[in-house]
Amino acid sequence: MACYGPKTDAQYCIADGSDVITAAQIRAARALLGMDQRALAEAAGLSVPTIQRMEASEGVVRGHVDSLMKLVTALDLAGVELISEGTASQGAGRGVRLKT
Repeated sequence: MACYGPKTDAQYCIADGSDVITAAQIRAARALLGMDQRALAEAAGLSVPTIQRMEASEGVVRGHVDSLMKLVTALDLAGVELISEGTASQGAGRGVRLKT
């Protein structure tokens, strides 16, 4: 099992290919933050083509754990909370929201 994100309750773990983040969540997070792909790439220490490839994925983004860790950490530090399937929230399904 590989875990990433800050060492808090919001830490994400990958076990047996479980889902982590979807392309739609990345796009939504960028929209909430007013970030373009280049700014997200710089914040995450990734290349723009890597961000483009992740956002072009269907459903759950697959990639190197290190890249996913960098992406989720950058979004977390920017103030975005990822909402996984089944996580308590006002609505249903996946999503993103700004932290309080």
